[in-house]
Amino acid sequence: MKYAHSLEFSVRDYECDMQGVVNNGAYQNYLEHARHEFLQSKGISFSEMVENRINLVVVRAELDYLDSLKSNDHFTVCSNIRKISRLRFEFSQDIFRIPDQRHMLQAKIIGTSLNQRGRPFVLNELSRLYDK
Repeated sequence: MKYAHSLEFSVRDYECDMQGVVNNGAYQNYLEHARHEFLQSKGISFSEMVENRINLVVVRAELDYLDSLKSNDHFTVCSNIRKISRLRFEFSQDIFRIPDQRHMLQAKIIGTSLNQRGRPFVLNELSRLYDK
């Protein structure tokens, strides 16, 4: 599969639980950081949107944990974005361990844009990123 964006990470010790694997909540942090970096790479500043009282919000997160990352593992978060309804978009994100490219996690993150009044709307800057 071809991805619009990818970002490399390393697992830090404090992200692991007592079993020695990455805590399931840490994966959501990886995914969120990758989404923000993706937007930044396309000239969309998350912090500027917030300053203008425009918010991108997650309305649903679906994560399939396929295998466990461990301390010091290196991995890539790969992301795509597409329109799924008039007001909603979906980030499809996959995590692959480096160097064997083992598929560790598959995620669908559904979101929307909220205007200054807290109402959903179509953010034109995002629209140009959607897969065609």
